[in-house]
Amino acid sequence: MRLTWLKVDPLGADPTEANSGRTAVSKLSILILNLAGRLGSQSLLPPSDPETNSERTAAAPSGDQIPSDHFPTPLEEEADVDGIQYKTLRTFQHGVRVDGIAWSPETRLDSLPPIIKFCTSAADMKIRLFTSDLQDKNEYKILEGHSDFINGLVFEPKEGQELASVSDDHTCRIWNLEGMQTAHFVLHSPGMSVCWHPEETFKLMVAEKNGTIRFYDLLAQQAILSLESEQMPLMSAHWCLKNTFKVGAVAGNDWLIWDITRSSYPQDKRPVHMDQACLFRWSTVNENLFATTGYPGKMASQFQIHHLGHPQPVLIGSVAVGSGLSWHRTLPLCAIGGDHKLLFWVTEM
Repeated sequence: MRLTWLKVDPLGADPTEANSGRTAVSKLSILILNLAGRLGSQSLLPPSDPETNSERTAAAPSGDQIPSDHFPTPLEEEADVDGIQYKTLRTFQHGVRVDGIAWSPETRLDSLPPIIKFCTSAADMKIRLFTSDLQDKNEYKILEGHSDFINGLVFEPKEGQELASVSDDHTCRIWNLEGMQTAHFVLHSPGMSVCWHPEETFKLMVAEKNGTIRFYDLLAQQAILSLESEQMPLMSAHWCLKNTFKVGAVAGNDWLIWDITRSSYPQDKRPVHMDQACLFRWSTVNENLFATTGYPGKMASQFQIHHLGHPQPVLIGSVAVGSGLSWHRTLPLCAIGGDHKLLFWVTEM
């Protein structure tokens, strides 16, 4: 496995300007990243036109390389990473701080016209649904109902005609694209994460801060299974899309892994962040690979990539004012937001 660190600074901001707490972002930019030179034949993105005026090349620092046979050794410098090409497609003025974002499966850039559809959760406890064809059609709709901060947001993964949200108001809500609630589940503590089954879309997973993870049948509108972490606070959980028998989470300082066919208690757990773990995300291309972040500090957040076959993290990094964590759907690419920057780690399996 080779791990490479890349950086994009789409806002062109002064990197010395540090924020604390929740980052106040009220503007969204949709970018196309050209990673063909970094990922070889795995890249699905077309090369950008070098003559396009709006395209910029972001210089990336030297990356990190870890020998595949001995992950815990010191990171070595990799010299062949010179930057990422990217192009801003459209900037959306949001008007209020963005706390979360979820992409609709209807989003396509290879159609005519292209379709951009996503939703956000915001500091005003509302959900905004954005739709654009990158030309004349630019619409958004506000979904209201939560009475406290929204911690998780996800589209139904097949058709994208519904979305689910969880909140500090102890509820999980299902919405259609018209903004109407189609289901409402009362939780026992703040809802921290929500995930849809990738194939059986009547199944929904909801993680609560008290350490309980429940699976709901949306047809019967009732819980059908629960998992227990036996520690608090549970801050984030994720359903492994490559193997839906696996569920991962972070609670307290630890990461935890369940095999839902074997037990309602974790099969494996390990201390990971001394400053309290914050986020957990499975890789979408490898069922044994996942990433975690520590709770955002005043200046930096710790970021780690783990492999279930190895006792130590395969990568440890630090991100100024880190926020968000996600993997590319088909590429071994992990991203996290920093102080006016997007930071990428490429893992070559």
